[in-house]
Amino acid sequence: MVDLEVDQGLAVITIDRPHARNAIAPATMGELDKALDAAADARALVIKGAGDKAFVSGGDLKELAAIRTEDEALAMALRMRGICDRLAAFPGPVIAALNGHAFGGGAEVAVSADIRVAADDIRIGFNQTALAIMPAWGGAERLAALVGRGRALLLAGTGTVLDAAEAQRLGLVDRVLPRAAFEEGWRALARSLATRPAQEIKRVMAGDLTAEEAARAFARLWVADEHWQAAERVMSRG
Repeated sequence: MVDLEVDQGLAVITIDRPHARNAIAPATMGELDKALDAAADARALVIKGAGDKAFVSGGDLKELAAIRTEDEALAMALRMRGICDRLAAFPGPVIAALNGHAFGGGAEVAVSADIRVAADDIRIGFNQTALAIMPAWGGAERLAALVGRGRALLLAGTGTVLDAAEAQRLGLVDRVLPRAAFEEGWRALARSLATRPAQEIKRVMAGDLTAEEAARAFARLWVADEHWQAAERVMSRG
């Protein structure tokens, strides 16, 4: 089951499959697509798993074991990659709240986000090699963009599993929070990013805009009521 919560511009997608450690099955993919459709107007998006044991433990092997032909495997890989691509292309900031371990495909979902916030007791790893396969959902390319090609090949090629502190040191995780403060911490961060300026900053950072288009994004914010209300508050404090 995939749950969606939307409040004041912040959408939270929760993969809730406790019996499978939040692993992704074919039906989960359809539910994720529907949740992304419903969250399209949000200013920021969080994706997380239910509970405190697993973010996403990868693909649900019990269900995916029905895939036996190369064409079927290709279709599954492209379908889930498309979902990860949708996460990466979401107009506003996307935060992966790593409430638990992120292994294999779960790590691929995590790196589809712009920002990864982790509880301090989680582990993360592109350990698909344990099944004699490779990342299939765009995770290899995104991992290389985050940590560099050589380091990415070392991590994914050996299936190394990292703790939260080491993942942060390597740039795979952006912020690590104490378990006791994790829920409050990721929500506060996500709320602070559920703003129109953060959306525009992400758009400019994509590098697809001309200098004039980037300046016009600033200009639109400058003339907006939100800017002048904030400016008046700052100026009133002297």
